[in-house]
Amino acid sequence: MMQAALASRDYTTNQIKPLLVTQQEHQRSFLAQTVPSFAATETLNYLKTSYPDYAYKEAALNPTNLRDRAVDWEADIINTFRNQPGALKEISGERDTPTGRSLFLARPLQADAPCLECHSVPRAAPAAMLRHYGSNNGFGWQPKEIIGAQIVSVPMAIPIRMAGQAFEKLAIYLAAVFVASLLLLDALLLWTVVRPLRQLSTLADQISVGKMDLPELPVRGNDEIAILSGSFTRMRRSLEQALKMLGG
Repeated sequence: MMQAALASRDYTTNQIKPLLVTQQEHQRSFLAQTVPSFAATETLNYLKTSYPDYAYKEAALNPTNLRDRAVDWEADIINTFRNQPGALKEISGERDTPTGRSLFLARPLQADAPCLECHSVPRAAPAAMLRHYGSNNGFGWQPKEIIGAQIVSVPMAIPIRMAGQAFEKLAIYLAAVFVASLLLLDALLLWTVVRPLRQLSTLADQISVGKMDLPELPVRGNDEIAILSGSFTRMRRSLEQALKMLGG
C-alpha cells in the first residue's frame, strides 16, 4: 500500500500535473488532482471500498486540506519524526481501533522545493488555491521541515485469520499423513510379520496333531522371520526322519 501510494504520487507529479496546470480551469477553480498527496489519498480510498478496514492517510499538523489534519496518535508519530529529523526513516507498531487491533506503518513527509511553491506564504500560493482552501491553513512550511507522515493502517484480524486457516490446513495435512503412515505401517507389519507368523502357527498346530503331509513354508530373505521359517522347516524334516526311524 505504501509503495502504491508513492507510485501514485510520482505518476501525478510527472504526468498528470504537467497536463492540468496549463488548463484554464486550473487557474479559475484549482484542480486538486494536480496535488500528489491528494492523488495518493484518493487512489487508496478506492481500495477502502473493498477493504474498509485498510487505510492510508497523509497526515499533517498544518494541512491545506483539513481532511488531512492529524489526529492525536498521528500527531504523536509526526512529532517523533520531527524530534529526530533524519534519524528515523519509518515507524511501525500496533494500536487499538473500534474494529480491533491494527498494524500501522509510517514514513515522514518533508517539505521540499515543489511543496514550498504553494505552502511557504499565502501570497506565493496560486490564487485559485486560496479561493478553494483559504489562507488560514497549510502555510509557513520551512525547507526540509517534517510537516507530516504517510501512514498505512491494516487490520490484524485478517492476517491472524489467515494464519489460523493455514494452521488448520497444516494440522489436517499432518493428521492425514499420520493416518496414511499408520495404515501403511500396519499393512507392512501384517504382510511381513503377522502373516508369516500366522502361517508358522497354523503349520505347528497341524504338525502337533500328526499331520505331516503339509507343504513347506517358503523361505524368502534373511530377516528374523525367514530365519525362523528356515529353522522350523529343518525341525520338521528332522522330526519326520525321526518318526520314520521309529516306524521302521
